[in-house]
Amino acid sequence: MFLEIAKEKALEALDQEASKIRQLISNQRNYQCITQCKAFEEVVDTQMYGFSKQVDYAQKLGILTKEEGSKLIVELEKELNQVYVNVYDEQKKKDFSNERK
Repeated sequence: MFLEIAKEKALEALDQEASKIRQLISNQRNYQCITQCKAFEEVVDTQMYGFSKQVDYAQKLGILTKEEGSKLIVELEKELNQVYVNVYDEQKKKDFSNERK
């Protein structure tokens, strides 16, 4: 029972951290910032590293299995990559549109 409560709390805390990273990215949907701002990239990398360390810690405590931890990280990375793809696609459309004018 205790492990179930601990796991639930750990997953909740990790989900909150992942949400903070998602929010950080979605607030910066500016092409210029995402593609040219090294500081932004550093912040995202640092946040992802911190998240992975939290997941690792939960695994070491036995709250998450290695598979569960990997799944959390992979899912967040996929979401973040999709934001980047969307931003690049939007910029391509704008560039193409401007070229046709």
